[in-house]
Amino acid sequence: MSEPRESMRVLLVEDSEDDAALVLRALRRGGYSVHSERVQERAELRGALAHAAWDVVLADYDMPRFTGLEALKVVQESGFDLPFIVVSGTIGEEVAVEAMRAGAHDYVMKNNLTRLVPAIQRELREAEERRGRRIAEETLRHQAYHDILTGLPNRWLLQDRLVQAIALARREGRGVALLFIDLDRFKYINDSLGHLVGDQLLRATSTRLLPELRDGDTLARLGGDDFAMILADTGEASVAAAVAGAVRDRLEQPFVLSGLEVHVGASVGIARFPKDAADAETLLKHAEFAMYHAKQEGRSNYQFYTADAHAAAHERFAIEHDLHRALRDNELILHYQPQVDLETRAVIGVEALVRWRHPQRGLIGPDKFIPVAEEIGLIVAMGEWVVRAAVADYQRWRELGCAPQRLAVNLSARQLHHDGLVAMLQQVLSESCIDPGVLEFEITESGIMVDPARAVEAVQSIKTLGASVAIDDFGTGYSSLAYLKQFPVDVLKIDRSFVRDIETDRDDAAIVETIIGMARNLDLRVIAEGVEHPAQAEFLSSRGCRWGQGFLLGRPMPYDQISGLLGCPSPQSA
Repeated sequence: MSEPRESMRVLLVEDSEDDAALVLRALRRGGYSVHSERVQERAELRGALAHAAWDVVLADYDMPRFTGLEALKVVQESGFDLPFIVVSGTIGEEVAVEAMRAGAHDYVMKNNLTRLVPAIQRELREAEERRGRRIAEETLRHQAYHDILTGLPNRWLLQDRLVQAIALARREGRGVALLFIDLDRFKYINDSLGHLVGDQLLRATSTRLLPELRDGDTLARLGGDDFAMILADTGEASVAAAVAGAVRDRLEQPFVLSGLEVHVGASVGIARFPKDAADAETLLKHAEFAMYHAKQEGRSNYQFYTADAHAAAHERFAIEHDLHRALRDNELILHYQPQVDLETRAVIGVEALVRWRHPQRGLIGPDKFIPVAEEIGLIVAMGEWVVRAAVADYQRWRELGCAPQRLAVNLSARQLHHDGLVAMLQQVLSESCIDPGVLEFEITESGIMVDPARAVEAVQSIKTLGASVAIDDFGTGYSSLAYLKQFPVDVLKIDRSFVRDIETDRDDAAIVETIIGMARNLDLRVIAEGVEHPAQAEFLSSRGCRWGQGFLLGRPMPYDQISGLLGCPSPQSA
């Protein structure tokens, strides 16, 4: 049985049918199964190159209507990297050198076709090596300008395309909009669920955002959880706002990653050429400033670049720089807001609220630095400080005989899911010897919904210590009623947004009444936040909400002031 013959696709540029037959016979004798086509003119050659794939081109040098050099030029112009070998009966050494200089790979005389097969084999090997090098170079070039994880353009390619988009817009009198997109809870998800899940989230994010691209637009991953989108042919605020809103809405929908449902959200900053910047670098920087402004405005929203956004970004950078020192140098302090019985107005508990006593800026509220602490990874250490400081203050009240019934402490989403949370709480309780039943840890719905299954485990662990758990800002989360029955909580805190217009807004009133009724059926306590007017307190009390918290009942105050409200003896009398 004969061995299978290697196939070869040969394109012959030859005017003599007999000479073509001799060439093909030499190839078959060399062990090849040959598929061939013979052409004699330029148009025929172009057609053959366009409609079929070839391994090698064998061309006569001197033909009546077409020369070998002309055929070589056609092959070169086609863009195909094909071995081109001149096979001629009349070519001399001088002409052969000319053909090689023009780009031919070799030449073979028709009266010595024994060289033909070795020459073709050598050129096929070299062509394969060239293809390998070309693929490697193209891969390196792609990696240099694309993000390996998502396949999107990276920062370098984005900047190049942004420069081009601005240059074209300047020539044509149009605008360019740039969106800077930052995932709101990526760091928490990456840290708590692992980098593999974090990578899945980044890939899923790019998949969700691609449908928002129009012709000519660019979506890029800048690094970490930052993405950018160039709207190349418009600087219209309405168009940019529509795309930014669509991006926000897409990323607010839950992701399912490794079987887990997680909620992320995104903050989007918008900067426009020529309104906000005249060059690509400044436009990108201003879009980033606008993104930080969006985060400060509550996240999961979009903001246009303004002078305020610029100032807010600088403030954010300053806060990030100073926060490490604040924790190290004990610049954090606690204020306490009373929780009051709406009928008797007796203080039944206090909520610990962290403040920052900045040496230059004075007292800074948590809305300014807590989001930054979450982003840079300080929130867990800061949260532990709050727990320890609040428990220490409670011990002092207990020693003075004026301790409230409950001490509420907030836990961030990252604290709730941190592996060391329960061990830290156990250590604090052991060192302080206070009754864990006085502690009430407040967690937000949004924090729960980042990873509901893991949140259930964390809440159960806290409950085993003897402490109680409250859901803060209740009613503003994603699936309040659906998830509530899964959590062994003790308290619902009605969000202030429902209490604000409770006297005039029928919908808010109905929501509050529903929450109170549901809590009663589930044997949960209810605290209404944001009580600022007597009519609100009266409405809540008449509907069965016994406890409230808000400016009407007491503002957040430092230790000495809340101690007086609790009836603690003054330092002199003590």
